[in-house]
Amino acid sequence: MSASVRSSGRAGTSHSPRVVIAAPASGHGKTTVATGLLAALRRRSTRVAPFKVGPDYIDPGYHRVAAGREGRNLDPVLVGEERIAPLFFHGRAGAELSVIEGVMGLFDGRIGGSGVGSSGTGGGRIGDTGDDPAFGSTAHVATVLDAPVVLVVDVRGQGHSLAAVLHGFRSYHPRVRLGGVILNRVGSARHAEVLREAAEVAGLPVLGALPRTEDLRVPSRHLGLVTAAEHGDDAREAVVAMADVVEANVSLDAVVSLAESAPEPAGGAWSAREAGGGSVCEGPRPTVAVAGGRAFTFGYTEHVELLEAAGADVAVLDPLRDERLPPGTAGLVLPGGFPEQHVTELSANLALRRQIAAFAASGGPIHAECGGLLYLAESLDGHPLCGVLGARAEMSPRLTLGYREAVAATDSALFPEGSRVSGHEFHRTVLTPGHGANPAWRWRAGEPVAEGFVDRNLHASYLHTHPAGHPEAVTRFVRRCV
Repeated sequence: MSASVRSSGRAGTSHSPRVVIAAPASGHGKTTVATGLLAALRRRSTRVAPFKVGPDYIDPGYHRVAAGREGRNLDPVLVGEERIAPLFFHGRAGAELSVIEGVMGLFDGRIGGSGVGSSGTGGGRIGDTGDDPAFGSTAHVATVLDAPVVLVVDVRGQGHSLAAVLHGFRSYHPRVRLGGVILNRVGSARHAEVLREAAEVAGLPVLGALPRTEDLRVPSRHLGLVTAAEHGDDAREAVVAMADVVEANVSLDAVVSLAESAPEPAGGAWSAREAGGGSVCEGPRPTVAVAGGRAFTFGYTEHVELLEAAGADVAVLDPLRDERLPPGTAGLVLPGGFPEQHVTELSANLALRRQIAAFAASGGPIHAECGGLLYLAESLDGHPLCGVLGARAEMSPRLTLGYREAVAATDSALFPEGSRVSGHEFHRTVLTPGHGANPAWRWRAGEPVAEGFVDRNLHASYLHTHPAGHPEAVTRFVRRCV
């Protein structure tokens, strides 16, 4: 058997080989294995499609380098369980095999969630608890997609106890099909032999055994790994190193065979045009500038697709380099990222800061999330920024992290007042109260929270939302741009 993917040969069907890369917990090496698999399979001329479970923006950047195509997220909390399969089919178009990297531990989902299969399409509850936190977990996505799972286990300090670990994960939920294990950070040939014996006792095949090495570590910071866009050539070198170690120590043929065991998929692919209702432009297409570059890397590919489907022309803006908004800019999207890492350069670009402030003052539609919110502040740690919000931002020792069920507090360019969304916060900064603006969102986190800023066509907030979960908001934004 070769590592190239076979066609199903069935007329009218779309064979979709797929495999989920999971782990008992964070830090076991999922990203190394998933990214290495993507790059190693691509070396063998296999067209691979990368996915990431959850709201993470950083791993998909490395997936993109490895696969040569956009990495996409599959998050039932942010987009709804019913959209997971359609978004997967959309994202894997033209690929021969899909690699889906999990999040946290295999069964770790939203705390206090309603369990796998809450809408009736993902199976029963995982475990026996009455309030199962598995909704949004890797296991949840694997069952929705009916995809086999490979468990990556950091085996430092383990011997035959690995059998108990694997037995527990294999038997915990009958609809999660654990198809094999990849041992990570193996100490020696003897160590590997003991671990293989333990896996055999648990009834799981060992698909690979990666040695202990420090060469595969990607630099990290206060919010996780350094993004691939910031890492530049080093990111490509890191991906090459991951591919080398996976190619040398993992049976690609076995992984491909497991991926091909996934049953034929059912259902259709997500469409940006159908989701958003089509173009709202009867005349010339408005230009929407979307910030990118090294400072603003937190965005979803479907966002640009929805903007274009609604009738906008998308122009990429790099606030670290560009001194002017793109010609004819009618709307501005400032996604999240790490502006705090580039604040000196952002502050030094006075010409663009003034243009953005003038655009906001004129009532131009602006959608800013998290890092984009910081960029619109008066200052960040004393460095002058756009000054649109009249609020000051500072780094904080406290990490704010978690899903939020929010209600739109004010009618805006994105949402009518009272709209309900699922969003995600992920930041280590705080803002002093601004002035002259209404809050964007309200939710409860023990105490009531009023967060964000709405002022005419400006919508700025810490809350990350996935546009595929609320395509009508993108259409509404483009309509404001028109």
